[in-house]
Amino acid sequence: MTSVPEHVDVLIVGAGLSGIDAAYHLQQAFPWRTYAIFEMREALGGTWDLFRYPGIRSDSDMFTLGYRFRPWLGDKAIADGDDILAYVRGTAAENGIDRHIRYRHRVVRAEWSSADDRWTVTADHAGEPVTITANFLFSCSGYYRYDQGYTPDFRGTERFPGPIIHPQHWPERVDVDGKRVVIIGSGATAVTLGPALVEQGAQVTMLQRSPSYIISLPARDGFAIQARRFLPAKAAYGVARAKNVLLSTAMYQLSQRYPKRMRAWIHGLQQRWLPKGYDIDTHFNPSYNPWDQRLCLVPNGDLFRAIRHGKLEMVTDTVDTFTETGLHLGSGRDLEADIIITATGLNLIPFGGVDLEVDGDKVNMPDTMAYKAMMLSDVPNFAYIIGYTNASWTLKADLVCEYVVRLLRHMDAHGYAKATPVRDPSVGTAPFLDFEPGYVLRSLDILPKQGDRTPWRLRMNYLRDLPKLRYGAVTDSAMVFEPAGETSASASSRQ
Repeated sequence: MTSVPEHVDVLIVGAGLSGIDAAYHLQQAFPWRTYAIFEMREALGGTWDLFRYPGIRSDSDMFTLGYRFRPWLGDKAIADGDDILAYVRGTAAENGIDRHIRYRHRVVRAEWSSADDRWTVTADHAGEPVTITANFLFSCSGYYRYDQGYTPDFRGTERFPGPIIHPQHWPERVDVDGKRVVIIGSGATAVTLGPALVEQGAQVTMLQRSPSYIISLPARDGFAIQARRFLPAKAAYGVARAKNVLLSTAMYQLSQRYPKRMRAWIHGLQQRWLPKGYDIDTHFNPSYNPWDQRLCLVPNGDLFRAIRHGKLEMVTDTVDTFTETGLHLGSGRDLEADIIITATGLNLIPFGGVDLEVDGDKVNMPDTMAYKAMMLSDVPNFAYIIGYTNASWTLKADLVCEYVVRLLRHMDAHGYAKATPVRDPSVGTAPFLDFEPGYVLRSLDILPKQGDRTPWRLRMNYLRDLPKLRYGAVTDSAMVFEPAGETSASASSRQ
């Protein structure tokens, strides 16, 4: 006799920063609704539990990376990974969200039935299939693969006798004291690792194929510290959050409109941080404009201090081959190394690699279009969170969660069982992310598209999204609502 699958009103996939955010908003708005969180790993925290490399920290300030509903009370604005993990776990425990998490449940397939107006979701749990049904599916699994990072196909890796480590899979114990460490990479991970390994006694070389924009920010936010002296914690947090949103938005907009001036401004800052006569044009002058890729932040200039003290060398070159003693570079130079770290990036995978089906038809991601950067065309009762590339992830996560709550309220109020964004064939297409780091460019062919007009166009602008997603109408010509058992064709004709 076949057992009936467990049913919940909402299934959340992922118990990281976004999943905890989604659960909080859901249970605050609908305490009577049932929900579960399926988490593929053995602990909550997502990125902040997965990455364990030395020095891991936020690349955004915590007054915007923190949740809108729970003030960040830590001392550091650019916080350490352990503190962020404690904040996420504390939020889950404080609100009873942790009791809804099913660990080691990796969602592999989700099938929508219009006849039943529900999703049937299959997960792998310790090698056994687990099935659950849900009225609404909320993907909070981010966009990169947790099981493997990206490593180019370097020649000669078998010749190097020392450890070759990708930061996504950092070993429990790595002794770098007195060792020569070469970090291949120029992004946030490499910029974080370099100074941290110097602190552990390593002599570090950062080998980059091309430079990134790197700027220094104070580890502590003086404005926020002063606000706490005069205001209650929640009010002080809100003021600091608003200030940082305005500053980061202004920097991004200035970079887009006046890239030459912003490049010159960053160059001037770096001249003050680096030793006199340092070759900034080679090592800190990217070929792209500011914010075409994400800026790297270093708290209190730790990377620049390591360079000034002679503990960290920047090398801008390419890898020809690994050797028995380190690396042979494209220029002909040899780098000696005891340990090589490949901070070479991430692999993207949309929605955790879940296979989606709608009424028996497989959803091919490149054929779909992103609606308000949070739903997919022709996929009913499905939402996802993908944060901003030019600001804190949680700013977008909070807005998406608030919008989903308003969408569900609208459906309740009108007796709708299904909400489906329906694509207008006249809408032109564009890549899902207008962003140029390698991990994005390598993955555009597996991601949805965005459109050339609202509501299909993705805007990386919190201040523009805020009024639309928090207060704007949830009804428009693209969103089709249907009562239980009604077909899309009849609902479309009625609208």
